[in-house]
Amino acid sequence: MPIIRRLPEHLVNRIAAGEVVERPAAALKELVENAVDAGATRIAVRLVEGGLGSLEVTDDGCAMTPEEMTLALERHATSKLPDEAIEQVATLGFRGEALPSIASVARFTLESRPHGAEQGWKRVVDHGALVSEGPAALPPGTRVRVEQVFARIPARRKFLRTARSEYAASLDVVRRLAMARPEVAFTLDHGE
Repeated sequence: MPIIRRLPEHLVNRIAAGEVVERPAAALKELVENAVDAGATRIAVRLVEGGLGSLEVTDDGCAMTPEEMTLALERHATSKLPDEAIEQVATLGFRGEALPSIASVARFTLESRPHGAEQGWKRVVDHGALVSEGPAALPPGTRVRVEQVFARIPARRKFLRTARSEYAASLDVVRRLAMARPEVAFTLDHGE
């Protein structure tokens, strides 16, 4: 009879990521919602190959300190639930799953500079492993770049559609969020 045992942490993260990040448009939705929750008034989205090549979200929201960036990449860490009840959450996200899930299935670069800070900070996570961190030059706000989505999970990668249909799904995500938030200026750039 097989013995019941705990799954390794890296495998748990990849399984959880499959529930949060089914395709580039799902990752994009989470990142744009984080930007909205950060109080951004401008959100710029850049896609390459419909998000299959890469996707990048840049905002002018409140940003994060290096310590907050470290926490943001841990599962179940969130800025949305200090003491209030879960029923009172008014933000788009609150579970603390999105960033670590995306970072476990892609090369994930997080750069952030709080307003008033002299410089920003950058963390690069490659499929769940921290590969570098250090100072970063960027204006106040946050920039997240996602590359090589599902590169190490061929079974997931093969279920992704064409660049054209991934772009259509990503465009739909941005349009819906832009219509719901007319006070935020959205731009979307799609390069090949």
